[in-house]
Amino acid sequence: MGYYLMKLLSWLACRFSMKHCNRLGAFLGRWSWAVVPNKRKKMAVDNIIRCLAVDEPEARRIARASWVQFGPMLMEVLRYPELIKDGYIREYVTIEGLEYLQEAIEKKQGGIIATSHSDSWELMGAALAQYGVPLVGVARKQKDGAMDRFINEYRSLVGMHITYTSGVREMFRMIQEGWMIGLITDQDPSLRDGIILDFFNRKTNCFTGPATLARFQNAPIFHGQIMHRPDGGHHIKIYPPIYVEKTDDKKADIEQATQKVMDLLESHIRKYPEDWFWLHDRWKSVRSIGLD
Repeated sequence: MGYYLMKLLSWLACRFSMKHCNRLGAFLGRWSWAVVPNKRKKMAVDNIIRCLAVDEPEARRIARASWVQFGPMLMEVLRYPELIKDGYIREYVTIEGLEYLQEAIEKKQGGIIATSHSDSWELMGAALAQYGVPLVGVARKQKDGAMDRFINEYRSLVGMHITYTSGVREMFRMIQEGWMIGLITDQDPSLRDGIILDFFNRKTNCFTGPATLARFQNAPIFHGQIMHRPDGGHHIKIYPPIYVEKTDDKKADIEQATQKVMDLLESHIRKYPEDWFWLHDRWKSVRSIGLD
């Protein structure tokens, strides 16, 4: 039932313009802010103050804006059938640095695109695929089977190949075949799977997946972010490739490359603080061992 409800909502969203849907999405985001638990809001505000050195009113504004953008992002996903018609998505989403990916594609060289939960990250994957990037979206299996079916069907609709986080062998194979593996790198991993690095001058447990994959496959990492445009559309920036050294010290190689990715992410968040999802408990694991 849930799957067919989402399909109905998508059909309805496609009957209206993107401008009107974004307005509705922003309204839903503002309305839903009221039901976010106060404990989660306080955690986000405290982290913003610590990371950005702003006062509490500004931190509250940033935290709220970070949440509200979920509404328009949902509307964009619902409108995927319309966004891919007649190349409209190329007007709605512009890309800077696409040539870095195209150069690797021409060489039939796979790679990793490392991004974050910033702005409309779902739309970023759709746009890259529509621009001709052979993209593998790495998804977490949703607890709700109907939502899992819907979102992965729509990701495939826009040209992405979807694999779950458990499909590591498939990722290795597809990199060798020239695919780009899209990984979201900003969440708090388990202490067993992460590495403690510097992020906003704080000890932070960081996801090593991109560097590990890249080192094993001799593949480049492309840091990429999506951000809002003043006209209501979006802009993607792809950074020059990061290559992981392959010395006798595997841990140091992975640590060095991962720190480069985290430095780029931090710089982006400082420029666009409202775009990043601050309501994720990013420092939970290091707090559990007394490092935060």
